[in-house]
Amino acid sequence: GSYHIMHDEGFWINYYQLKLFDSLVGDILDVCPDAWYIKLANPVLAGTTYLARKYKKLKFFGLCHGFRGVYRIAEVLGLENEHIDFEVPGVNHFIWLTKFTHRGQNAYPLLDRWIKEEAPKFWENIPPSSGLGPKAIDLYKRFGLFPIGDTCTVGGGSWPWWYHTDDEKEKRWKEDPRKWWGLDSAMPPADKKAEELKRVVKYPSAKVTDMFPPQKSGEIVVPLIEAIACDLQRTIIVNIENKEDSVPGVPRNFDVEIPALASKRGIHAIRTSGLPKPLTSYILRDRVAPVEVELEAYETGNKERLLELVMMDPWTRSEEQAKNLIEDILSLPDFEEMKTHYR
Repeated sequence: GSYHIMHDEGFWINYYQLKLFDSLVGDILDVCPDAWYIKLANPVLAGTTYLARKYKKLKFFGLCHGFRGVYRIAEVLGLENEHIDFEVPGVNHFIWLTKFTHRGQNAYPLLDRWIKEEAPKFWENIPPSSGLGPKAIDLYKRFGLFPIGDTCTVGGGSWPWWYHTDDEKEKRWKEDPRKWWGLDSAMPPADKKAEELKRVVKYPSAKVTDMFPPQKSGEIVVPLIEAIACDLQRTIIVNIENKEDSVPGVPRNFDVEIPALASKRGIHAIRTSGLPKPLTSYILRDRVAPVEVELEAYETGNKERLLELVMMDPWTRSEEQAKNLIEDILSLPDFEEMKTHYR
């Protein structure tokens, strides 16, 4: 997948999402300016960066559950969640396990042993593009830190591109983005969920609790709201502006995904040790640079910036191809407003 082009965070989707964010924030600042805006909708990376720069008085932060990939590792290793501690700094959809302990002891050796002794058998029955698949392990060996969440899965744009250059390469690394998205099924998972939601709304006799059982899901939204509303200090992984230099090397006016203390006093960033220089360099090239170009395009309405964004993508083969893609997208039904915006 191409993260900013043909993906669920493509510029043509983000245009309408950013418009929605502006509308929501306008209402919040007008009706309840002291309220917290908890932003879960994508694009978290571009959206958090955009809102933090534009609305200095807004109380908000972004959330993503990708960090919970650490708990999947713990499950595979047979470790109890309540006895592990970790740190996963970076930017949204690009976070890495810099600290990983179990009962106070470094747990990386346990992961190394699992990779050596058990991973090959585990891979025989894993779903496509797994966050614990051969690709993730290879990246760990390459950079010395384990990629977490959507850092290297299809949900984060299948970074990096060199594992996806052709069908044989993907087969070697057990990558299959089409199956991951459910595109090979009669009804992709997202469409099936949408139909279930419509059924619950349409028929009053249908119980919402049948679809959403009244049990803790492991998601952090409710615990976070409790922390702020009930003054229960908790450490939560959030997306906020890097103004405290919480991830060294990332621009201070850009979104970072870091641990923070949440309580009635608000959200307070915890400074991390950051990432090795090679990974910080990939953040700047593959995450910061495209977002900056995309936001410049959105804020100025300059179609030339869109062209530059598409030209930055590793799958773009020529300027003509990039121009044709932009025109095809802007000419889609119901996109008249966006087509007018990008002059």
